[in-house]
Amino acid sequence: MSTQTAAQRRAEARTSYNAFMEGCPSRQLLDRISDKWVALILAALGSDGPHRPGIEHGDGPRSMRYSELSRRLAGASQKMLTQTLRSLEADGLVTRTVTPTVPVTVTYELTGLGMSLNQVTAGLKDWAEDHMSEVLAHREGHRRADGVSDEEQALTAE
Repeated sequence: MSTQTAAQRRAEARTSYNAFMEGCPSRQLLDRISDKWVALILAALGSDGPHRPGIEHGDGPRSMRYSELSRRLAGASQKMLTQTLRSLEADGLVTRTVTPTVPVTVTYELTGLGMSLNQVTAGLKDWAEDHMSEVLAHREGHRRADGVSDEEQALTAE
């Protein structure tokens, strides 16, 4: 029986992950990272975060306070934002730093692992913004082909 180093065990496990298999942990990870709030938090902490007037900023990731993230992610409830940030921290994608000030300052920033995921999700966000007009046109055509009236569409959207 040969002994393996931790790196060898990780490499072996990596080759055995298959998201198409029902019990694979990578499927659970895909479920978590495919959430819209995850993609938007990563974008905010990555290169697409808020740019403060008068402050020089690069195109790279930045740390943000909870209140900044909350303002940036319009429509995210406090509960949803908190839960999502906690899960991202647990997965090693985000670090949370508490500074003992009055009031306490809490900042979040991407880890190296989070930055690598941000490179993937940023493309999805950009694609959605760039192609939304086309998607809306297709939806409208599909709705008309199905014979759904404007009134019925309005009722189902509520």
